[in-house]
Parts: sequence; C-alpha cells; structure tokens
Amino acid sequence: MDENGCEPKKLRLFPLLLITFIDTLGFGIVIPFLVFLVDQFGGNAIVYGFIGAMYPAFQLIGAPILGRLSDIHGRKKILFITQAGTLLSWIIFLLAFFTPLKTLVTVNSTVLGTFIITIPLLILFIARSFDGLTGGNIAVANAYLADITEEKDRSKNFGKMSISANLGFIIGPALAGLLSITIYKELIPVLAAALISLVGTIVILLYLPESKQCKIRTTKRISFREVIGIKNIPYMLLLYFLIFFGFNIFYTAFPLHAIRSLQWTVAEMGIYFSVLGILMIIVQGPILSRAVKKYPDVHLVIAGSVVLGTNFVLLASGNVALTYLAAAFFALGNGIMWPSIMSMISKLAGEDNQGAVQGFASSISSLASIFGLILGGFFYEIFGGRAFMVAAVIIYTVFLLSFRMLSFEKKIQEEAGR
Repeated sequence: MDENGCEPKKLRLFPLLLITFIDTLGFGIVIPFLVFLVDQFGGNAIVYGFIGAMYPAFQLIGAPILGRLSDIHGRKKILFITQAGTLLSWIIFLLAFFTPLKTLVTVNSTVLGTFIITIPLLILFIARSFDGLTGGNIAVANAYLADITEEKDRSKNFGKMSISANLGFIIGPALAGLLSITIYKELIPVLAAALISLVGTIVILLYLPESKQCKIRTTKRISFREVIGIKNIPYMLLLYFLIFFGFNIFYTAFPLHAIRSLQWTVAEMGIYFSVLGILMIIVQGPILSRAVKKYPDVHLVIAGSVVLGTNFVLLASGNVALTYLAAAFFALGNGIMWPSIMSMISKLAGEDNQGAVQGFASSISSLASIFGLILGGFFYEIFGGRAFMVAAVIIYTVFLLSFRMLSFEKKIQEEAGR
C-alpha cells in the first residue's frame, strides 16, 4: 500500500489480463459455429449479420453509461456488472437449444433472401442484445489499464491485454472444434461459454482490486459534448470508427466465405482462428515489445494499417494458401496497430476522463460494428469474396488519415517534457 492507501499498480495487471482472457475465451468458443446455428434455426447470411449486430447496437447504449459510472464508482463494480450480464446472456442463449423450432414469420424477399424467424432464433437475438447492453467490459478494462499504467508503458501493456484476448481466441475456437464433435454438437460449447463467464465473474469479485480507490470521490461526470471537446479525440474516434467498420465486415463475411468458398467445417474454421491467434500473440509479444522501444505509436499505426489492408486483399482471392498468408498479414498489421491506437487515445484522454472516453469510444465502435456486421452479410451475398475489398479500402483510408497523428504525438511529447 502507498501513502494514499492504494495498492501497488503492478499487482493489478494479472487479474485484469485473466479476466480479458476469460471473456474472449467464452466468445471465441461460439465464433466457429454461430453461423451454422443461425442456419439451423432458420436464418440466412443477412440474419446472421443482424444477430451479430445486436451486441454492438445495445452496447452503443450501455457502454458510455458504464464507462462514466466506472469513473465515479470505480472500475471493479462496473466490471462485475458487465461480466454478470455476459453470464446471464449465455444462460439465455442456452434456452434456444431447449425451445421448440416453431416458425413465427416466413420471409421471401429479393433483397433479404429467404429465411424464417423461429422462437430459438428470436432467443439468440435477445441473448446477444442483453450481452451488448451490459457489454462495457472492454471500455472499463481499457480504462482500468490506463489507471494502473504509466504513460511510457501503455503501448506495451495494451499489447499484453491483446495477447490475453488472443489467447482466448486461440483456445476458444480450438475448444469449440473439439466439443462440437460430440453427440450434443453446439450445446456443449455454449454451456462451456456460460461456465467460463461464471469463472470470470468470480475472479472479478474475489481477486480484482479497485484501480481508482484514491480518485472515486473527486471524479465528475463528463458528457459526450465534453468528450468530443477534448483536443484531437474526435479525430481518434473517427479512426476508431473506420477500423471497427472494416473489421466487422470481415467478421461477418469470413465465416460465410469459409463455408461457401473454402467449404470448411467447424473444426477447420476453429483451426484457422487458432492459427490467427497464435500469430497475434507472437506479434504482440516479442515483436511489439521491441517495436515500441524504437518507434512512436503513430509510426506503428501507419505501418500496421497498410499491412492490415493488404490482408483483406489476399482474402478476396478465395485461395486456401493465400487465406493463411492473409492470417500472417492480419496478425502483423493488427498486432502493431491496435495497441498503438489504444495507447494514443488513452494519452489524449487525460487521467480523469479514461472511463468516459473509453466508454464513448466503445459506443463509436458499436456504431461501426452495427454497420459492418449488417453490411458484411449484404456485401457477401452480392459480391462474394470481393466483399473483402471493401474492408481493404476502409483500412487503407485509415492508413492515409493516420499521418495527421504525427502532430498529436509531437504535442504529447512536448507536454511530457515540460
């Protein structure tokens, strides 16, 4: 304990990384087979995109509120609420397996295609919506990390956060592939996701200390207007929007592409995502640690965005070998770009506004995800594998816009030197 009664900062990082790992592990388990489940319950590619969009649509409402509340009441309490919400959402998700496949609405449209809305499909919509409403995990976790990290270590520690998340994405899809070959098929992976969320809730309750013990009483509420009034934050939020827009076109289009063009099974998709996760860990571990010592955040954003855009160009080919090569480009580009973007935002936000800024950033990402997830389904239905070229253009736009950040970095260095 220090003279103000606060615990040493270094002791808080491991539980936070563990929670991040647990959170993405639960979600990673479901990624490979959700598209199959939607099809089984009567949906199509468009419905799959809309179900994916439910989480960010409701996160758009919940994340800013939860972010502001974490500035006022502390990160631990709000992280507990968000994790408990995730646990409840998986319990709702499980109900879909035990509900009769009763048709509510039949749709036959030239725009939306042919599909039926069944009761289990409706339950999936409700489950993803509820998880989104309490889905401030990432915003509050990012604010927590900013609380306990000195400015010089932020890129490195955001990289560690990404590694813990990617570990979840490695083990989750691989575990899904193994669990889905049982006679219970998709039921066991969803049950596993619920149990994993329960573990995350317990970890927060018992092992995560509060990061704002010395500041909770002095932190004031901050509105969206005040957030966008913080110098250079609006520009960073624009980049944030574009990055998530491009990513989420990929997240909808790729599972469809893997099934239709590559003709992959759940297990093969799980292997691919596991390989991608391993590559991400390699990049965000030794490679990022060395890069942040040599290059400023903005240089890593510029380099990473052009590499990431090239990944989407490779995916458009529909070739299995190039698809795996694209995974390497994805890992390198995203691995050095994303922690650097997060570091820049946290530096520009200032010490007292981390929760609010991260909360509104999550809302911006949610808005981009809504458009990306829904349009990803539409684009793939219309263009097939060429839908990835849309994502490439968006990320290349981020590359061009990132050069303006050079002035932001210079200003931060000047202020740090005073």
